Amino acid sequence: DDGFILYESRAIVRYLIKKHPNQGTPELIPTGLREEALFEQAASIEAFNFNPFVSSIAAEKLFKPLRGLQTDVKVVEERLAQLNAKLDAYEVILSKQRYLAGDNVTLADLQHLPYGTVLITAGGYPDLFKGRPSVERWWNELYNRPTWQEIISSN
Repeated sequence: DDGFILYESRAIVRYLIKKHPNQGTPELIPTGLREEALFEQAASIEAFNFNPFVSSIAAEKLFKPLRGLQTDVKVVEERLAQLNAKLDAYEVILSKQRYLAGDNVTLADLQHLPYGTVLITAGGYPDLFKGRPSVERWWNELYNRPTWQEIISSN
């Protein structure tokens, strides 16, 4: 982009959303003071209460075997238990509102899709988001978005 370089995916996607605010889903990063604060809170929830656990599980179950390394089953079990505790907290939040930052989808919700999809498909956890009604509803709404379905069907 005119010589401007970003190398971290979260920074890149935020940059693109702000650069092209009239394309795609509106308000993926809300602009109102309170709405943006709730978005930042939700983004932190994903970054610190979801991503570390799902990325660790994916590394153990998928990436290590690709490199000829053994999966550490104990690590997987620990991370899965930790993730399930976090998803219990998600259930509390999502029982009160449609998405993590309120009633509109934001980037914070969408950032769950890559690793969440990896775990329910290749990772072997198809029921990961089941058993918690609000989490299941939320996940299904995200996962079944036409654009996400188009992305995963092209891979």
